[in-house]
Amino acid sequence: MKYQEAIDWLYSTQLFGIKLGLDGPKRLLKEFLAYPAHGVKVIHVAGTNGKGSTCALIDSVARAGGNRTALFTSPHLIDFRERIKVSGIEISEEECADYLTELRKVCERMDPHPTFFEITLAVAMRWFREREAELIVLETGMGGRLDATTAVPADVCGITPIGLDHVEWLGDTLEKVASEKAGIMVEGKPVISSPQEPEARRVIEQEANERRSPLSFVQQALGGYAIGLPGEHQNWNAALALECLHAAGLRLDFETVQYGLASVRWPGRFEVMERDGLTLVFDGAHNAEGARALADTWRGRFGGKKCSLVFSAVAAKDVKGIVSSLESLANKVHVCPVDAPRALGTSELAEAFTSTPNEHKTVESAVEAAMEDGLPVLVAGSLFLVGESQALLRNEPRMASDQ
Repeated sequence: MKYQEAIDWLYSTQLFGIKLGLDGPKRLLKEFLAYPAHGVKVIHVAGTNGKGSTCALIDSVARAGGNRTALFTSPHLIDFRERIKVSGIEISEEECADYLTELRKVCERMDPHPTFFEITLAVAMRWFREREAELIVLETGMGGRLDATTAVPADVCGITPIGLDHVEWLGDTLEKVASEKAGIMVEGKPVISSPQEPEARRVIEQEANERRSPLSFVQQALGGYAIGLPGEHQNWNAALALECLHAAGLRLDFETVQYGLASVRWPGRFEVMERDGLTLVFDGAHNAEGARALADTWRGRFGGKKCSLVFSAVAAKDVKGIVSSLESLANKVHVCPVDAPRALGTSELAEAFTSTPNEHKTVESAVEAAMEDGLPVLVAGSLFLVGESQALLRNEPRMASDQ
């Protein structure tokens, strides 16, 4: 298959939905010869907020130290290949198409049929192996215990702050969510956790005790280094990243850490773009904790200056919790639906605000109207919104995925 044909086939597998469980991905990785080679280190990161940033920090610092790194993250913002990188470089269209062509034949003889996410993981892991990656950094897709990424044996597990998210899949209490996230632990392997709420910490301690996994918690935010990602919360993510690298046995010196932290980039997380004399900020804050961190970062950067907010969200999110932190930043609000299966309509979005927002039928209309307000523009509330708006502004094609 050519690249576009291969991607079209991959996207058609979204019809199989989300299937939490490890038997399918384990079989797929085995049949596709996609498990890591002997001696390759794997760092696996779960959590509710900051896991993508933490993975990016781990990858950047490890690369600064001369290591050949592989990074698997999700979802993508614009291009599917953003999810799969070696040494900071995305997989090529040709290689991606070749792997998907081979995988299609493997999937045809499997029952149940592998999901979009499982197939994506298999592509990544096979490419990582053939590119001879020395360190693989995996971000969980959802949860942890039954997430496809947990089929890959990890040498170190990192857990970022845990909050309520994906409650329809993971449970409606902090303890239930924490139990799923902590399920990435591997018998006897080190676990590093960010500070947690008491309910989540207790569950993590119990899980580590049962697995006989050495557990430590980050005690303080990292200080004394410039970090390429804005926000005080990134100092905590950086501290977790460095502890994970240390637990994996990587040698770190001051210059390596300094360069790796300063040069890290992670799109869609307080990402600033200048356009036609305007400042636009993109942040995929899609839960209450993420929105609070975004609000703190905004005030740290802009003080009391108000924004024109472009907002959207998908079903099953705590929309009111997100809006409660973001609404105070805005002088004007524009809401719109995103191109996603679970997208909320404008009337549902508007109900979350105490003021009356401007309702738009499309993301393009909302962004254009916000830019005409003459204020800094904040695009937030969903990674789907961030990806769609950036693709429009850059005039790039985009294929959204709900997985």
